[in-house]
This record gives sequence, structure tokens and C-alpha cells, in this order.
Amino acid sequence: MASTARTGLIVVAVVLAALLAGFVWGASGKSTLNRALERSELRNELLDARAAALAARIDVYNTNFGEASRHLEDARSIGARAVQRLEALGRDNDLKQLQSALSSTEEAQRLASKLDLAANARAGDAAKAIEAVLESTARP
Repeated sequence: MASTARTGLIVVAVVLAALLAGFVWGASGKSTLNRALERSELRNELLDARAAALAARIDVYNTNFGEASRHLEDARSIGARAVQRLEALGRDNDLKQLQSALSSTEEAQRLASKLDLAANARAGDAAKAIEAVLESTARP
């Protein structure tokens, strides 16, 4: 009876050790995967914001200021989400560049509401600044 209990305890201990080892092994790559997912989502938002700024430039060129303003608003809202991601990732230099791009986007939107063709240049500045952040986020 004592040897059966001892064997049972050994089996339970081995099973618990295997479960613990499996948990540790499974969790070991998870943080790396989460960081890669965060960077990927950030890059997606930056690409969307840049695309919206470039679409606004085309709209201003075609003197479609209403659509340009809508695209610039999209770029601002997407950029604001990207700012939050950059803050969470602790990327201060990229954060400053993106905030500069957002101020250019706001200025372009203000100019577009006045039907000013200079909105094209400001939207271009915003797209270039977003591109710089995109290139920086390609590195870990």
C-alpha cells in the first residue's frame, strides 16, 4: 500500500513538472510575438495615415477640397491611434516626429477649409514625416 501511494505521488509530481515545463516553454516566445504584433499594427496605422495624406494631396490638386479635408481628418484620427501605440512602446523620437506630422496635417486641413492650394504642400510634409516614422519603425 505504501509503495502504491509513493508511486502515485511520483506520477503526480512528474505530471505537474511536465505541465510547468510546458507552460514556461509556451510562454517564452509570447512576449517577442506580442512586440512584433504591436509593431505590425503600428506600421499598418502609419501606412493608412500616409495613404490618407497622399490622397488628400491628390484631392487638393484636383481642387476637391471637401474630399481633401475628409482624407486629412482620416489621417489625423489614424495618426492619433499611432501616437498612442508609440507611447505604449516607449518610442519617444518617433512620437515627436509623428506629432509633427499631425500638426502638419491639421495645418493642411485648415488650409483646405479655406480653399488654399498650399494645403497640398502641408499634406506632403505630413506624408514625408509619417514616412520617416515608418522607416524608423522597420527597426526593432
